[in-house]
Amino acid sequence: MNAFVTLTVVPCSSRTNSNFVSRSSEKRIQAVKRSQRVIFHTKMSATSTAADIEAKKIDGKKIAAQVTEEIKAEVAKMKEQHNMVPGLAVIIVGERKDSQTYVRSKRKACEDAGIASFGYELPETATQEELIKLIEELNHKPEVHGILVQLPIPKHMDSEVVLDKIAFEKDVDGFHPLNMGRLCMSGRQKPLFVPCTPKGCIELLKRSNVSIEGKNAVVLGRSNIVGLPVAMLLMQANATVTICHSRTKDLPAKVQQADIIVAAIGKPNFVQGSWVKPGAVIIDVGINAVEDKTKKAGYRLVGDVDYEAALPNASLITPVPGGVGPMTIAMLLANTLDAAKRKCQ
Repeated sequence: MNAFVTLTVVPCSSRTNSNFVSRSSEKRIQAVKRSQRVIFHTKMSATSTAADIEAKKIDGKKIAAQVTEEIKAEVAKMKEQHNMVPGLAVIIVGERKDSQTYVRSKRKACEDAGIASFGYELPETATQEELIKLIEELNHKPEVHGILVQLPIPKHMDSEVVLDKIAFEKDVDGFHPLNMGRLCMSGRQKPLFVPCTPKGCIELLKRSNVSIEGKNAVVLGRSNIVGLPVAMLLMQANATVTICHSRTKDLPAKVQQADIIVAAIGKPNFVQGSWVKPGAVIIDVGINAVEDKTKKAGYRLVGDVDYEAALPNASLITPVPGGVGPMTIAMLLANTLDAAKRKCQ
């Protein structure tokens, strides 16, 4: 059993071995967790006003809108001075509804910021060679400053091979080995681009006036997309960083030491309120669909942190949705602008 699941269902006993937990025991544990949420929620309702709760929220939508306005002003200045606007090419392969939704939101964001958007759609049956040929053509187009391949791509394609074909100087997603390698090496040349979600996490902290230097930061998750790069960025900002993962022992105790928590594991409501020490700042990267029959869609979106349970102890926390998500797109625009600026130099 994955250790993340173990820790999720055993918050009430550090001695319990999840491999031997019976179904009836699991039901009792889940009942305890539900009662804990009620207690936390009741405590919050009794001691805090709506204004208090709102003050704790890091509003990703609002901050992303501010960033977009700043980018829009710079784009207008670039057009006036250099007769050029940044251009972003977005490639989607197949007809996944979620991918199409993400691509539409990126195109809309480009429009809002004055950035030129170039859309390319390939059928599910397209070959990897056809996708690579398109990328190589875009690598040589001067009006395209950034290239993004919407993931996931069909299973018959190798995403690592595909992403490596994007020109280093147009890798606005920040996943090229040269960009990732430079991010992880101190005292060397900086990466041209930092991955958008980790960059957005740090920007949320900075614009919320959170001091990072000297703080204990715990990152839940070690993926190349979020966990590893956000840990490097926190360390570069002089935080003391602990990366936790599916094999970490006594995870709640490690999280309880954190001044800053970045949760990026893809487990709904995984981080419990009792794990959060008073005054901690929480950046919840997770976005998970959980069943909710009261919703028209039949589900609702939640993060990796039990939001209501964490509220009493957290000094600041990002909601889901409306937290990290909007900042990821804003950072994509920022990276595209930076790519265009280099062409102006």
